[in-house]
Amino acid sequence: MKILSGALALAVSLTLSGAALADTVKVGVIGAFSGPFSVYGVGWQQAFDVFMDQHGGKIAGHDVEFVYRDLPASDPQRARALAQELIIRDHVQYLAGFIFTADAMSVAPLIEEAKIPAVTLNAASSPIIDSSQYFLRASYTTYQLATPVANFAADEGLKTVVTMVSDYVPGHEMEEAFSRTFEGRGGTVVEKIRMPLSTTDFGPFLQRARAAKPDLIFGFLPGGPSTYAYLKTYIDNGMRDSGIRFLGNGETQEFDLQAMGDAALGIETGHVYSAAHDSELNKHFLADLERLHPGAVPSLPHAGAYDAMLMIAAMIEATDGKPDGDAAIAAVKGKQFEGIRGPLKIDAETRDLVENLYMRKVERDEATGLLVNREFKTYEMQPDYGREYR
Repeated sequence: MKILSGALALAVSLTLSGAALADTVKVGVIGAFSGPFSVYGVGWQQAFDVFMDQHGGKIAGHDVEFVYRDLPASDPQRARALAQELIIRDHVQYLAGFIFTADAMSVAPLIEEAKIPAVTLNAASSPIIDSSQYFLRASYTTYQLATPVANFAADEGLKTVVTMVSDYVPGHEMEEAFSRTFEGRGGTVVEKIRMPLSTTDFGPFLQRARAAKPDLIFGFLPGGPSTYAYLKTYIDNGMRDSGIRFLGNGETQEFDLQAMGDAALGIETGHVYSAAHDSELNKHFLADLERLHPGAVPSLPHAGAYDAMLMIAAMIEATDGKPDGDAAIAAVKGKQFEGIRGPLKIDAETRDLVENLYMRKVERDEATGLLVNREFKTYEMQPDYGREYR
């Protein structure tokens, strides 16, 4: 879609003039609210509900309205069109969402020209933050996940690995970060396997990995049904019983975890949030989530949205609800927060999100009888190691 710069600038100017007269701050949210990835959009919406309920429905005296737009699967052209619609027609002052990197990157020219702060809630490719000075991140980066997990593997004395990643940019980044870090610690990558995003039968790929006889498989898939199918195949094929250990990232997300059953017990992953995170803020969040959305399954999407609201709320407060993207971004550079995942910091120079990485193991909770990702080791305040690779 071709955007006429002058026309967009005029439209944005008129939009912001009108927004300044209102006492309602609008936040546009682009994500999957239908289809196979809807667990993300639904989780985001539920977390926004909790945050606003906890704050009495207002931020710094201003009402906040969320304007949702459905993007069921990655579609950069559609994402760009939705962002343009939200900015020009719906008069949003902030954008949030973006499950996939390509969708986030596609809106960078729009938010740059309109000076609209945008917070990614899931997209994890490192360069997103540099594509516009108005981008912030409430998720993580691929390098931020893979680097400490590789260090953990080395700390455990594992010597050989087969990396198995989805064949797209974040998967390539995961492969690169894990491999370089693991090799730097004296390990050997015996094979690198890239799996098409369309893969539904992971048996042949896992048999290929098994034939290499590694100590470890490091895996990464983008989430959704394929990730569940991959891990289930690893478990059902007895690879763990054969002595091949698995380390991953989001393969045991809470929205899939109960369906995996006892076979998932002991699976280890490294990520930035577990619903079992032991903090008062997270416990408070879980109680309020159950009160507002009974039966909701708290998971990573909730952490992305809830902690994003800490950033958006700080920007609203700093600008008194007025549309001033430059002042909003300046207000959060270097700022530290306590999120439901733990401590967070926005780097003052790069706007990268610095946060903890937790190694987790699937256990059955004695109190509830449910499977949980129990944190057992913390790699504190991890930066985006991706800057070392570009």
